[in-house]
Amino acid sequence: MKKFVMALAASTALTGAAYAQSMDLEKDELTFGFIKLTDMAPLAVAYEQGYFLDEGLFVTLEAQANWKVLLDGVIDGKLDGAHMLAGQPLAATIGFGTEAHIITPFSMDLNGNGITVSNEIWEQMKPNIPVGEDGKPVHPISASALKPVVEKYQSEGKPFNMGMVLPVSTHNYELRYWLAAGGLEPGYYSTDNISGQIAADVLLSVTPPPQMPATLEAGTIYGYCVGEPWNQQAVFKGIGVPVITDYELWKNNPEKVFGITAEFAEENPNTTKAVVKALIRAAMWLDENDNANRPEAVEILSRPEYVGADYDVIANSMTGTFEYEKGDKREVPDFNVFFRYNATYPYYSDAVWYLTQMRRWGQIAEGKPDSWYDEVAKSVYKPEIYLEAARALVDEGLANEADFPWDSDGYKAATPAEDIIDGIPYDGKAPNAYLESLPIGLKGDQKVVGTEIQG
Repeated sequence: MKKFVMALAASTALTGAAYAQSMDLEKDELTFGFIKLTDMAPLAVAYEQGYFLDEGLFVTLEAQANWKVLLDGVIDGKLDGAHMLAGQPLAATIGFGTEAHIITPFSMDLNGNGITVSNEIWEQMKPNIPVGEDGKPVHPISASALKPVVEKYQSEGKPFNMGMVLPVSTHNYELRYWLAAGGLEPGYYSTDNISGQIAADVLLSVTPPPQMPATLEAGTIYGYCVGEPWNQQAVFKGIGVPVITDYELWKNNPEKVFGITAEFAEENPNTTKAVVKALIRAAMWLDENDNANRPEAVEILSRPEYVGADYDVIANSMTGTFEYEKGDKREVPDFNVFFRYNATYPYYSDAVWYLTQMRRWGQIAEGKPDSWYDEVAKSVYKPEIYLEAARALVDEGLANEADFPWDSDGYKAATPAEDIIDGIPYDGKAPNAYLESLPIGLKGDQKVVGTEIQG
């Protein structure tokens, strides 16, 4: 737990109090939850740099045991808001799992995840991976290199197990995307069977992020998809090899969000705006001057109250590089993006992509019209709140007018084929056409009945 020290300089406290009064904050003492991952950084930075206090907000940050506990805390009011998986507000709002209307006025980052396999699996994959002139594996690495390994395990009657952090996590959908793009079935959900393992070649199950390396080392799983620093931790421990980053899967893909209940936003509009202002400033700080502040950010995150991993482990990806095989460190300046490319703007098209993946794998049991995807996206993602906060920052001289997409309709331009590993473009305005273009996965009126896809 991290709490504000109340014995701050009197002038600072007075400034915050004066600002709070001028803003008419409905609530100025707030508790936010997070999971120990590097992409919780905007919360830590907004606290440590005093951006919350500048808005008159007295904030407590509390690490949560897992994503379900975190979501339940927001729903029942123990937490005022939280660092969330992007799929959580959407799933809760449509009633998949815990039902509640959660919204997001702020997207926390782009990219930041990887897929890691054990050393044993890596050695079996390597013969299937082309090598460059430098003798190193050519990236991105397709799951087609894993397919013969999985088939060998199947022929021997061995289940091939991999870990992800939650059924509605980006990590679940990214791992499934990678497997399917390589010709492997990652399994389906149905109303009667929520294991996600129906007709699966690879059996995916939930493992909390900090436990991923130990679970891999124990041999319970053969690989996993997770955010940092838990891929780099496997490299440092010498127990696994990251084979692909999500930047290579889908360039500048959306990651976590900041989630609050719709009720909180309605009852506390000024407070919500103030929180978003502080988070925007934190994101700007994280990316400014070509990531010049990242070493300081890494030091903050390495503290036990935040991520609590070694400085060098966090820095391995947070400062613009990423290490695959031990010693194979490559430049990936956009592995973690917090502000550039409009990373903090909550695009409807990002929400729609998550909804298409829920439909693709059966979490949304029946086909929906394109209009449904648009309506759900607009009920959860709130760019109007974001832009109101951004406008206030610009007016106060704390942000640049040119840094925000004022004229956006909420949808990004379609992602081109070359930016996605399977070469299939994505247009958030045409979700059903997108689903039809994916070789593996539900489409149209198909549904999972028993162990079969019908329709």
